[in-house]
Amino acid sequence: MTGNAKRKWVIMSLLSGTAMTLGLSDAALAQAEGQESAKDGTTQERNIIVVTATRREESIVDVPYNISAVSGDTIESAKTFDSAELLRSVPGVGVVDRGARNAGTINQVRIRGLNVDGNGLGDYSVSSVASVSTYLNDTPIFANFLLRDLERVEVLRGPQGTLYGSGALGGTVRYITRDPVLGEFGGSINGSLSNVDGTSKFGYSLDGVLNVPLGDTLALRVVGSWGDYPGITDYVNVYELDADGIPVAPNGILAPDAQYRVAKDADTVEQWMVRATLLWEPSDTVSVKALYTHQDDDVGGRRAQTVNSDGFGRPYQRYEQGSIQLEPAQSNDDMGALEINVDLGFATLTSSSSYYDREGDSISENTGFYAQAGFLGFYYNYPRPMASAVRSYADEAFVQELRLVSDTEGPLDFIVGGFYRDQKTQSTQQSYLRGFKRWYDAAFPAFAAFVTGDQDFDYRRDEKFEELAVYGELTWHATDTLDITGGVRYFDNKSENTTFIDLPLFTGVFTPTTAFFETSENDVLFKGNISWQFGPRDRLYATVSEGYRRGGTNAVPLTGTFAENPNWQTYDADNVVNYEIGVKGQRSGIVYDLSLYYVDWKNPQLNTATTNWGFFAVQNGDSARTMGLEAQIDGYIGDRFHYTVGYTYTDAELTSDFFAPDNAVTPIALDGTRLPGAPKHMLNWALDYTAPVSDSWSLYTRLDGNYQSSSRNGVGVSPTFNVPLEGFSLWNAVVSLSNENLTGSLWVKNIFNEEGITGVFTEAYMGTAPAIGYFGNANKQLISLPRTIGVSATYKF
Repeated sequence: MTGNAKRKWVIMSLLSGTAMTLGLSDAALAQAEGQESAKDGTTQERNIIVVTATRREESIVDVPYNISAVSGDTIESAKTFDSAELLRSVPGVGVVDRGARNAGTINQVRIRGLNVDGNGLGDYSVSSVASVSTYLNDTPIFANFLLRDLERVEVLRGPQGTLYGSGALGGTVRYITRDPVLGEFGGSINGSLSNVDGTSKFGYSLDGVLNVPLGDTLALRVVGSWGDYPGITDYVNVYELDADGIPVAPNGILAPDAQYRVAKDADTVEQWMVRATLLWEPSDTVSVKALYTHQDDDVGGRRAQTVNSDGFGRPYQRYEQGSIQLEPAQSNDDMGALEINVDLGFATLTSSSSYYDREGDSISENTGFYAQAGFLGFYYNYPRPMASAVRSYADEAFVQELRLVSDTEGPLDFIVGGFYRDQKTQSTQQSYLRGFKRWYDAAFPAFAAFVTGDQDFDYRRDEKFEELAVYGELTWHATDTLDITGGVRYFDNKSENTTFIDLPLFTGVFTPTTAFFETSENDVLFKGNISWQFGPRDRLYATVSEGYRRGGTNAVPLTGTFAENPNWQTYDADNVVNYEIGVKGQRSGIVYDLSLYYVDWKNPQLNTATTNWGFFAVQNGDSARTMGLEAQIDGYIGDRFHYTVGYTYTDAELTSDFFAPDNAVTPIALDGTRLPGAPKHMLNWALDYTAPVSDSWSLYTRLDGNYQSSSRNGVGVSPTFNVPLEGFSLWNAVVSLSNENLTGSLWVKNIFNEEGITGVFTEAYMGTAPAIGYFGNANKQLISLPRTIGVSATYKF
């Protein structure tokens, strides 16, 4: 049996098993055990998740706005391994899936269509914050942390400015880790083996959890994970390099010839992480929790594929990349946090202190960009061109939050708090024309001193941000069924930017320039909410809320070689006002949520580059808006069959022309332009069935998936970036057998092997140019993980 035939047989067996299990007879669904559990309320309550999005523990159906939550048990049983797959399972959440190489560089989760950045953005860190804020417990941090030993993931839709501050324009995603369990020794070991379409190699992962009691009031929980996965992308136009990393010249340095090789399965991924949590509860009123986590990612290349043909006329096949060099990346993430909770009787006082340090670097193929921009033909016309962009990012911050949350049952509930963040970020790019100096010296020996080396671009941006805020929310329980909430947040932000730029290739032509600028801003955000409980578990709510992203400075030089227009110097905070009405609750075991919203967006921030010299910069537009519908249901049929279905409609567009800061005549995007990465229709679903197969073993099957309609790759009038992206659907399945201690699973991701393209670098932007010696092709499609078949085993003790 061939490899493809084996895969087809496994998939058909898995689907058949799922269909057979889901199609069990009505008699099985109506067995007495199921009837009794429905009567006593077990079925009614087991799909209800308790969340802390409002800073107090509440059932998800009692939170008076639109929120979804995925439990850690669901993440584990569905064999969900990365954030892209997880967030696609949540209604209304869009993701640009760049694979492991760029998953931690910048956050491009989209909620309610609030985004104007292109989907191809992601090779370098940007100055503005994302439009969706992300948290690990109470720490505002974005990183590609592995989804291991989580209690739940909460997704809050719509602006969350009063409680969550800067970046919560479209919403907030909170990853909540599991706490140590006092007085209990236990843990688990999990191993997985998988094969992905595009390679004959296998991927491995090993995870472990250990919970250790250290007396009656102290416990330690340690989580570790290691994964080693083969790549699927073949780099088919890679130069052969000599010992100095310069393309081999088989017929002499002045001849145009080059040697090429194929680097198969280049986008390998190796990840490991460790997380330790220490919980101390010296009394019933005091708890102290300390957490530390570290993760390393080493990635061999980009999960992407090139279309059309290379410079020799050879068409590219699926999973083939046309870069003439490999594009490795690595990242390191560290975070420590200390949380103290004190029950004061009338309220709980919480102190949350945290520090994180993130850094990473990568090599990107820039030769196609140089070719299409005219740099190779005009400035750097030499044989075997190889433009490398060596990029790095760093982000470190200290965060302190202090809040007081009322615990009484009177007519008023309150939350008051203070927030402080001291953040430093850095972004660098050193670009090299590999082999240019060697060729130039051979071609023009009398003028060798005119070229300094291979480096043609040197850029560094260091930024400091300081944020101070106070906030509060007050809820008046006007009647037993009517609640009215008001919220406010005052913030005061300061930012500094020091930017260095140089074009050092040619001696004495350009003067290195350092620019510095600082700015500050302060404002007040408001929120209003009214909620009416019209049934035992039914609630009608209306919300008006504000959100914002901090502004800052681009620190561009205004004089000298690299002078830019002064209008590029700063960018303003952007802000949204969200108008929302919804109904949610639970009836007959079905949890439901339906909301309609309209969001007015002022001064939307766009990450771009300056006109003259290409400084990485942020600019503001004038206005945009999004509106839509979000719906989800979650329920059971009988006692065994569980389903979830979610649908969202999003209409997101600019409401005025978008101009560059130094050109108020020619717009870069027009009024009515659809916002990028915002499909109008998104649908997600999951069906699972659990049934006993013996006195000690049970069978679990699950079929889930998501669909998104067509979208746009960028905003603007240029077809170089603003091209359509086709809609797609992704299907997954899992079958598990388990007893009290052991679980064995067979699973498939992306059953029908959809490309699932969520971003592109077009031919016009990075394509081939054989006339000037570039025979590779750097256009690329960012594809979803191809069909992956795996087995897992978990032992709990």
